[in-house]
Amino acid sequence: MGHQETVAALLQRFGRTYADEAGITLRDTPSPLYRLLVLTTLSSVRISADLAVAAARELSAAGLRTPKAMAAAHWQTRVDALGRAHYVRYDESTATALGRGADLLLDRWHGDLRRLRDEAGGDPARIAGLLRVFPRIGPVGSGIFCREAQAVWPVLRPSFDDRALRAAADLGLPRTPAALAALAPPRDLARLAAALTRFSLGRVRPGELRAA
Repeated sequence: MGHQETVAALLQRFGRTYADEAGITLRDTPSPLYRLLVLTTLSSVRISADLAVAAARELSAAGLRTPKAMAAAHWQTRVDALGRAHYVRYDESTATALGRGADLLLDRWHGDLRRLRDEAGGDPARIAGLLRVFPRIGPVGSGIFCREAQAVWPVLRPSFDDRALRAAADLGLPRTPAALAALAPPRDLARLAAALTRFSLGRVRPGELRAA
């Protein structure tokens, strides 16, 4: 199986972004970008991706789709939403982190992550660095956000974090972001990054993907 065939198989089997799974129709507008930040915060602890996605959906269903709504919500409201998703190991600390992060976003960037991007001058490394000022978000979390946000922020393309690059190597694909990006249209890079991540988490052997 050649590189193009491998990428096509990845996209077909695993090519759903985590934002899409969390019910986020990602656009370059404040609310969807904030909901992605929330998903990133939820994903930045040692917890399964499924639980993080479920928790993001519960917070959204509770109406906490903007930093203003998140900051105004009672701490227990956030805890209860996380509990409904069985996100219980980190529910209290995460509820606190979400409140602090919402306050920070409102105070520094007026609730709009596009202002963070503009402050960084559109530089991917600076964007990632600014994302790490949010509670709970470190290098892994900023990588998650950039991996997904490249769907609507072209300045982030190509974004493949270490996990995605290791998966690419396991599949015999190029090991650099630029070489990987050459194998898919720009609009599919977020899906490809998610597909590589899902492949690595799914414990699928390379031969099984090729057989599929």
